Amino acid sequence: MTWRCTAVTIALAGLALKAQTPQATAPIDLTGYWVSLVTEDWRYRMLNAPKGDYYSIPLNAEGKRVADTWDPAKDIAEGKQCMSYGAPNIMREPARLHVTWVNASTLKVEIDAGKQARLFLFGAAAPSGEATLQGISIAQWQTPQSIRASTSKISAQDPNTPGFSAASMASPPAPPDTRKLGGTLKVVTTRIKPGYIRNNGVPFSANAVLTEYYDIHKSNGAEYLVQTQVLEDPRYLDAPWVVSSHFRREPDGSKWDPEPCELVLPSK
Repeated sequence: MTWRCTAVTIALAGLALKAQTPQATAPIDLTGYWVSLVTEDWRYRMLNAPKGDYYSIPLNAEGKRVADTWDPAKDIAEGKQCMSYGAPNIMREPARLHVTWVNASTLKVEIDAGKQARLFLFGAAAPSGEATLQGISIAQWQTPQSIRASTSKISAQDPNTPGFSAASMASPPAPPDTRKLGGTLKVVTTRIKPGYIRNNGVPFSANAVLTEYYDIHKSNGAEYLVQTQVLEDPRYLDAPWVVSSHFRREPDGSKWDPEPCELVLPSK
């Protein structure tokens, strides 16, 4: 009888653990197809930016020097057409996204522009290994900032919530169900192979750290995905570069059309 009880206990514990996976506790549903809405920086995202145009990017002197020496013909000759398709710029490309769960703790974001794919890893160890174009992305669910500011509730999913460590463990407040409150996906990406912030050779280095926040908003029957990103790079930037990109949910993948990276020589 004892071993049967133990087996049942282990099975129930396993089910409980499975129910607490990042996929099961997701406060928002990012899966599906999305199309980018170019609502800011249209001339840089839809057109080929001219060499030396780094308006709105807080480049330091070294960053400007590198940008001013950009040679697109050399990039093409060396097969470096994907330099502006790395993590710091890929979400800025006019593109479609396809978001799926690879497993219960890994979210996959495919981008048809350049045939790129990113993996968001929940609960992963500190990033290591060789740098890649999309880097290593560590993700976590967060309670929306507006809810943190207006309530005293503490999210069990986000220990960084103000007041979490000071809460009495003798009688902790019941955490809100983030699936009802909504939420934010925070993603921190490092180990990114050096590339371009913009398609005209504005650089980011191997020291770059990309922090992103993904939120969903609904309006007039449509659903929108808002991605806010903060890029920090002590080598080329004087200050963090903060931008946002917007996407609208599509009903299916009928317009999904992955194309390889390309680099067009700017007109003279």
